[in-house]
Amino acid sequence: MQQPEKGFYYHYKHDSSGLINNYAYEVVGVGHHTEDDCRSVDQYMVVYRPLYEAFVYKNGKMFDIRPLGMFIEAVTKDGKTFPRFQKITDKELIAKLEKIRDEMYS
Repeated sequence: MQQPEKGFYYHYKHDSSGLINNYAYEVVGVGHHTEDDCRSVDQYMVVYRPLYEAFVYKNGKMFDIRPLGMFIEAVTKDGKTFPRFQKITDKELIAKLEKIRDEMYS
């Protein structure tokens, strides 16, 4: 089973000319459904949280969840195919996102 590593990711809607945290997320892990009768696509879910002011954040600093298959799949937009979520590996950018996370979720 392919799983995303813990860490920071950009959603494909991220605008690199905007704020560094627009459509930025922190993946905290992958969970599994505890009931046997769940849909197979919902058996494994990625647990993550936004690093920008979003509906979820404004409603209690909750986590987002998304089916694992949907998280790791590729999307096609304007004839180009790319990952729905792309792991962020730049250490300076990660340090800035960690600071944003710490302020948002203190």
